[in-house]
Amino acid sequence: MNPPVRGGGVILGPQGPEPSEAGRFGEFGGRFVPETLIAALEELENEFRAAWHDDAFRSEFSDLLGSYAGRPTPVTECHRLSDKLGVRVLLKREDLTHTGSHKINNVLGQALLTRRMGKGRVIAETGAGQHGVATATAAALFGLECTVFMGAVDVERQALNVWRMRLLGAEVIPVTSGSATLKDAVNDAMREWVASVETTHYCLGSVMGPHPFPWMVREFQRVVGDEAREQCRSILDGGDPDYVVACIGGGSNAMGTFAGFVDLKDTALVGVEAAGLGLETGKHGAAVNRGVPGYVHGMRSLFLQDEHGQVLEAHSISAGLDYPGIGPEHAALAASGRARYESATDDEAVSGFVLLSSTEGIVPALEPAHAIGWLERAVGDTIPSGSTVLVTLSGRGDKDAAQIAERLGSL
Repeated sequence: MNPPVRGGGVILGPQGPEPSEAGRFGEFGGRFVPETLIAALEELENEFRAAWHDDAFRSEFSDLLGSYAGRPTPVTECHRLSDKLGVRVLLKREDLTHTGSHKINNVLGQALLTRRMGKGRVIAETGAGQHGVATATAAALFGLECTVFMGAVDVERQALNVWRMRLLGAEVIPVTSGSATLKDAVNDAMREWVASVETTHYCLGSVMGPHPFPWMVREFQRVVGDEAREQCRSILDGGDPDYVVACIGGGSNAMGTFAGFVDLKDTALVGVEAAGLGLETGKHGAAVNRGVPGYVHGMRSLFLQDEHGQVLEAHSISAGLDYPGIGPEHAALAASGRARYESATDDEAVSGFVLLSSTEGIVPALEPAHAIGWLERAVGDTIPSGSTVLVTLSGRGDKDAAQIAERLGSL
């Protein structure tokens, strides 16, 4: 385990725990893909393992996070929101990174790996568009060809991010199959990778997919939790938050945050899924609360499925949480009881969006607005008044402004 990197960039903590040799977190994870991808995944695992133990690679990654992505991001204490809710609320401000979300952390790491492997093209899937924008940004920085697959439904509701990706030089391919959302974008990206693996790296955007992606993406994102842990101790006179809360679709912002706190037994970890129109309606994305084990997108995890094992369509007002599964490390944390997974409806997310904006002057993306909306409901119930709560604000709300304005009936 390497010591922290201390150079001209961000301080990177030591590596986190690895999954099993088979790429498993408990009973979840693994590598379930066509034979044509096994060699590519083995190459990626070997290259990542070597890079992550290479001080020069980690130093360059650290420098990019500092000089390009704008890290470290601050932890902001929300005094007016805290007074309103009756708990002490701290926000980890991933909305302040370059491109406006946590996605840039993982993408810069994978872009460095792409160059290390001698490949000249990256492909990516995207839901809300933030991962697509981050990938297109890194491709422009490194001079890589870039193709982004995006569900046709998401192309419509995230037009600003589609424009940004194309401005950055990426090709954006609308996916019309299935529900035309994130799940289907992942399907098409994986098919494209099979066909072009010799020259192309698949820059997967979350802690999901076949091994080594869940582990690798968590490691690139753990800078969020490592920073937040030290920042909270500075604010809390050496103490730790009682609760660490993050929204969760595939789960990269939550896993990156949890990584900094998972060893603290007195800090509760809470992931907030999309309850959509309500868990009882079936129109939601709550894979932990309503899912069962299955094999999708190269991994064993929890997925929304019918009685025949067919994957169900997920629903969320948020394109980034509109996924019928969850990353395997989250499934393992849920199974062990180390983290718990709650949910917030579309209406609660909109309420959280408005609440944070009006009390703190911080406009969140719809994804972390789910965490704020859940917190608004949970205080006094599952979260005692007077608790200290750290919430990861995984992205800013520019991309959702038109959608929220239409829902609220005004511009």
